[in-house]
Formats: sequence, C-alpha cells, structure tokens
Amino acid sequence: MTRTFLASCLLFPALLSAADSADVIIYGGSSGGITAAIQTARMGKTAILIEPTQFLGGLTTGGLGATDIGNKKAIGGMSREFYANIFKYYNDATKWKQETREAYFSRKPHGNTGSEDTMWTFEPHAATEIYDAMLKEAGDQVTVVKGERLDLNKGVVKEGAKITKIIMESGREFTGPMFIDATYEGDLMAKAGVSYHVGREANSVYGETLNGVQVGHSRSHQFIKDVDPYVKPGDPSSGLLPGIEKDPGEEFSGDRKVQAYNFRMCTTDDPNNKLDWEKPANYDEAWFELALRNVEAGDSRISWAPSWMPNRKTDTNNNFAISTDFIGANWDYPEADYETRAKIWKAHEDWQKGLMWTYAHHPRVPENIRAAFQKLGLAKDEFADNGHWPRQLYVREARRMIADYVMTEKNCKRTEIVEDSVGMGAYNMDSHNIQRYVTKEGFVRNEGDVQVRSRPYPISYRSIRPKADQCSNLLVPICLSASHISYGSIRMEPVFMVLGQSAATAAVQAIEQGSTVQGIDYEKLKARLLADGQVLDFESPPIPEVSRFIKKDLPGIVVDDMQASLTGFDKEGHTTPGFVEDGYRHDNNEHKGEQRARFTPELSAGKYEVLISYSALSNRATEVPVIIHHASGQDTVLVNQTKLPSGKHGFQPVGTYTFEAGQSGWVEISNQGTKGHVIIDAVQWLPVK
Repeated sequence: MTRTFLASCLLFPALLSAADSADVIIYGGSSGGITAAIQTARMGKTAILIEPTQFLGGLTTGGLGATDIGNKKAIGGMSREFYANIFKYYNDATKWKQETREAYFSRKPHGNTGSEDTMWTFEPHAATEIYDAMLKEAGDQVTVVKGERLDLNKGVVKEGAKITKIIMESGREFTGPMFIDATYEGDLMAKAGVSYHVGREANSVYGETLNGVQVGHSRSHQFIKDVDPYVKPGDPSSGLLPGIEKDPGEEFSGDRKVQAYNFRMCTTDDPNNKLDWEKPANYDEAWFELALRNVEAGDSRISWAPSWMPNRKTDTNNNFAISTDFIGANWDYPEADYETRAKIWKAHEDWQKGLMWTYAHHPRVPENIRAAFQKLGLAKDEFADNGHWPRQLYVREARRMIADYVMTEKNCKRTEIVEDSVGMGAYNMDSHNIQRYVTKEGFVRNEGDVQVRSRPYPISYRSIRPKADQCSNLLVPICLSASHISYGSIRMEPVFMVLGQSAATAAVQAIEQGSTVQGIDYEKLKARLLADGQVLDFESPPIPEVSRFIKKDLPGIVVDDMQASLTGFDKEGHTTPGFVEDGYRHDNNEHKGEQRARFTPELSAGKYEVLISYSALSNRATEVPVIIHHASGQDTVLVNQTKLPSGKHGFQPVGTYTFEAGQSGWVEISNQGTKGHVIIDAVQWLPVK
C-alpha cells in the first residue's frame, strides 16, 4: 500500500469499507466530479465518487493554476466558493514561503489584484488541500473510492434505458438510481450506449464558421519562418519529419482529429526549489529536429507561456510554433483502451521533457533561448509522488455527447440563447492546433488554432443529459453535447465545477420527483440552482462588429506582429477589439526596457504616412516610444495607448517620412520607460502623392 493511498484512507475512512450503493454514483474525480459529490451531500443524499487514479481534482490539482474563464461574473455556486477558498487560503501569511503576498499581487498576475474576495491563481497542492477540506465537510454522505477503472467491455449494465450498475476492472460493482460521468474521456457515457462525436464537425453540420479544418485561421501559435519539413532538407523523397502530415484536408471539412494535449508544468525560478531539465533516457533527436530547424531559421521567440502562481511558481502552458502541445499525437486517445491511452500519455510526457531539455541545453539552440529555459525548472515541492511531473494530462477534448441540444458557435455569440440554463460559459472559442502539414510551397505550418471572442452565454440543461431513449438516469457535465468550437469555450475548469454541481442537483431532483433526468421539472431545477448561487444568465455588451481587420483588405503596406522581429512581447491577446488579423502582442507590463518589436517593410522609394495599430484600454501605457527609421535619420514619437487610434481602420498616425527603396526603413516599438501594458499589433505605410 503506497503512502499516498494510506494518507487518503486517513482522510476518507470510508475507503477502507466503501459501500457499493448510493443515491448518486459519480465516475470521475475531476473538479466537476468533486462538486457533484458535495452537492449531492448538501441536498441530503449519498454519493460515491469513483476516481480511476490515486488523486482527485483533475487539471485543477494537476497543474492548471492559471484559471481561464473570461468574464468571472459568469461563475457562481460551489465553483465560486472554491475560488473564494483559494483567496482565504492565501490570506494566511504562513502559506507564503518563497515570496510575500504583497510582492506577488504587485505584478497583477493573470488578472488578479488581491483586492477581490476570490483568487484565480494557485499552486497545485493548494487546490488539493482545499478540495480535501470541502469533501471532508461533506461527511459520511460522500464515499471516495480511488484506483477503480470502469471495465470497458462489460462495465455498464442496463435495463432498457436505465443503468442499473457499473462494474470495475477489479469486479467491484456500484449501484444507484442516478449516475454522473465526470471524466474527461466520457467512458461511462459511451459504454452506456449514448451517442457521441470525436473530432471536428464540418461547418455545414451546425451552420458554423469556425469548425472543421481552419488553414486560413491558424495564426497565433504558428511558424513565422519557412522551415523545411523533410528528413533530408529539400528532398521530398526522403520522407517527412515525425508529426507532419502531407496535407491538412479540405478547408472547413470535418475529421476525427482533436486539439493538442499537453501537461501544465509547475515550474519555479527559485534556485532552492528548482530542478534542472534532464535529458530523457529514451531521447530521440528526430522528434526535435523541427524545433532545432525552426530556431536556426531565426525564430527567437521563447516557446512556452509561464503564468506566475504564488511562491515564485508557474503554470506553464503552450506557446508559439513548437512548444509543449504534442500536436497530432492524441487523435486515437478519446476512444482508446487503457493500454493505448497509457502509451499516448507516456509519449506526451517524453515529448515535453525532451523538448524542455532541447531548448535548455542543445548546442544548436541559440544561447538566449537556452538561458530562458534554464531560468525555470520543475518545482521540487509539487507532485513529489510523481517525480515532480503533473499527474494529469490536459485532455482538452475527447468524446462529446450528442444530445437533444448541441451547444454551438451560435450560443457563444449569443445569436441563439437557450432558456434552460444550468450555468454559463464565458471564455473565448479556443481550439489549440490539431495538426502540422506541408504547404504547397514545401514548408511546414500548424493548423487548427482558433481564438475568437465569446459573449457570456447560458449552457442548456439538455446538453448535459442524453436523449431519453439512450439513457434515462445519466448526466454528463464534462463530455457534454457541444460542437468542437463551442466546446473550446465551455471546456474550462470553473465551468466544469458549475456543471458538475448542476448535474448533481438534477440527479437528486430526479430521485425526489420519481422521474428520469429528462422528465424533471426545469422550473424547480432553476429555483434550486439560483438558491445555491449559480449564475444562469446575464446580458453583456455585444461584440463590436469590427473587432478585427484583415491585412489583405487594408490599404498601403502593412506589417503585422507575426512578421515583426521580436525581443520579448511573447504574450498574446485577442479580447480587446480593433486589431489586425487574429490578435496582438503585449509586454504583460513587465521587463521594462527589455522588450521591442521591429517592423520592416519592403518599400518603393518615396514619401509615406506611417501609422501603428493597437487595441486601446485603460490599463495601457501612455507614453509608448515608437522609433521611425527613415531616409533622413530617425525620429521617436510617444503614443498614448489608452486612447483610441485617431486614423482609419484602427491605426494611429505617427508622422510622414521619406523612405529609400528596399528594406532600409523600419519602425520599432519598445516598452522603454513605460508604465502600463504596451501593445504591438501592426504598422502601416500609406504612400503620399
């Protein structure tokens, strides 16, 4: 018996003699599974929470401490209670080991100010402590069972449309009138005979624009240099490097491919708490040849996104062309058996560890990139039972149920609004890249990245319960009924907590009403959800019709931030409208004097009006230095980015200058001497006659 299991037995005594029957059987100890179990207990019923691994909390305790939600007003109920508990946890001075609370919040990390009654950034072990405390408060009405996996061959027994029991690989059986599938994979849902989809639907299926293959849309995490995809450069007959497809498929068509997975690493820059990146024993340089060629081609961006958590730790996510997302390696995962999933899981771990070592130590990587990756390393005081590596793979999407109502892009844009809300989504429609392919010019590109704003919107009750003829006593708050692109907005941990609580409320009411989950009285469900503090809907400002400008539609010569030469400016944004293409970059209001972006056009000799694009907001810098290098020398203009640009198409004029032919002229924007966020987006040269 492991130390981890012994500790869990002490915390949850029922583990030693777990009952096999309860009012609500919850399969999956994710964040949504935990809130479902606690809500069941708070409504006076019993719950069994079954987690196939030895730890609870899924991604919330597995490294995703930089909470993504969008408009926090959309989060209520037990989910908001969790983030309020995070706030209380870090109000305790003894929880601050590597820095002070004041020092942390002075950086306004991930939107936190420290002045609210909630907190949305946290260390993995803090989330575990809080979930354990919340479950302990639920008392004996919640029984936690760990290390039991559903038998994928005979694990679900039904009478008609009703599940009567589920069976684990060990032979252990669990019975009850109501069941909830709170896994990221949707195994219980699938084995219960419920319809589902894997991959992207074609745009035509639900009348969408952002689903299916999106070659023309993938921008944010993209190659900015031309990189050869062939084993022997320039020789197609030598074959493609690992992980690259010949072609992406027809634009807007559907496929069985899912957006990339990764691990959300908890790293630190504290030398007393940091582990150096080690070269994996099975390191295969062929898998990292593309990354090496990319940096050798001149892509100097630091390809990861560390968001700072308390105590000088990070939640480190994917960023740019080649990063922690193992693109294309997960397509078989959703429907795979446990053995195949374990191999895919291990391949992701090997990829990410190998890439970290490559960027930190490989001699072909430029020194400045190596130094950036050596600055951070895994935190010694997190995930000690797993070699300090996150215990949860970020399964961004797997199966998605097909129910009586399918959430789509229309819901996220509020062009279609449901009246049977059980919670709200508020994040952008966000799909990570899905594949790499070879362009007709013979270079490698990523495909599948889509990031488009949503308005806070209600999520239908019909989307978390199956069709009546398929299963009458099951609720699915995580692998819910949604298209690929709308799921990209819904799939946030706070929303899963909200939907887990709502699913449990519906399950208990179905028991009390002697009904199926399809037949309950929605008005009674709504009344209880509101009484428990759930947020079901609110009106929000519409998304501006002109939120972005397409480069090819703009006059003159335009150089976007994707074509700029960057030092820093590695944070991306796309929430404040008025930008060129799909987003902009910013300095995160830090490392002042160290970040700059140079925009170099190809010009004919002559006089040009120069303009810059930025998305204005009150937190922007008021004196952003813009250097214009022209035929007669150079000038510096200070731009106030809190004010809307005064020119056409969202551009701010900075002067008229004469330029020589070719690429001798340029514009450079930096954060030297600035206070506030500095935005870089695009520079425009308009010929003056």
